Amino acid sequence: MSVPTWTPARPWRGIMVATTLPLREDLSVDYDAYAEHVRWLIENGCDGVVPNGSLGEYQTLTAEERARVVRTAVEAAGDGARVMPGVAAYGSAESRRWAEQAAEAGAGSVLLLPPNAYRADEDTVLAHYAEAARAGLPIVAYNNPIDTKVDLTPALLARLYAAGDIVAVKEFSGDVRRAYEIAELAPELDLLIGADDVLLELALAGAVGWIAGYPNALPASCAELYRAAVAGDLTTALPLYKSLHPLLRWDSKTEFVQAIKLSMDLAGRPGGPTRPPRHPLTGAIGTAVRSATEKALADGHH
Repeated sequence: MSVPTWTPARPWRGIMVATTLPLREDLSVDYDAYAEHVRWLIENGCDGVVPNGSLGEYQTLTAEERARVVRTAVEAAGDGARVMPGVAAYGSAESRRWAEQAAEAGAGSVLLLPPNAYRADEDTVLAHYAEAARAGLPIVAYNNPIDTKVDLTPALLARLYAAGDIVAVKEFSGDVRRAYEIAELAPELDLLIGADDVLLELALAGAVGWIAGYPNALPASCAELYRAAVAGDLTTALPLYKSLHPLLRWDSKTEFVQAIKLSMDLAGRPGGPTRPPRHPLTGAIGTAVRSATEKALADGHH
């Protein structure tokens, strides 16, 4: 079968890494280290980056920092189409302004959560995406009902797609059964893997991209896994998936930012600290992440 690949025409496909953001010990943003990280990910088999997602700690950034992160990613990627900034905000007008900023910076698409200040109804969700779509960039909807309490159900995604306001969905619900209903209700809507620990299941169900967390630490092995999975090459994909799953599942846990940054530190990448309220992992959780990372590295993953 043909493997869906990243193209400038559909820049939300392929492996788009939700990048962590390197912070110095004083918790200021290290933009040079971030630029180097973006270049390194692309050199190691990833197609592009998603700055200012939850992994990038966007909620803790000032507006100036958030804008500069996007500009840094575009410059480092060498092709703005390879950059999909997160544009989530409490207000729809603010999300539209961040989408406009992404367009001005030269990004190829944006990632947008539904309204998450309260439990929005369907008409509110539709209006929110319509407002952000006015910026003119393709929008990838981000379904994360665990954190936002607003569920972009297959039927609602079909309405958003029919309205012309989204091109794809980052599916993070963990319910892989939804893939088939989405394909029935909106056949042209691109399904993107939204959680690392359902990668194989969603790839086999027809996903054409992965908004990814663990490639921040192990891009080459994760890229090999993704490409085998979307090609239906289970002989390659299944052993890789089983080997990496003790790490991949941390992408779906509350401590995912600290976990991935810790794994990066152990892999020799600039992981580093997180901004409060996130604090370093200690105790059993820190030990579990460290152990799983060390085993993956010992198994030759990189």
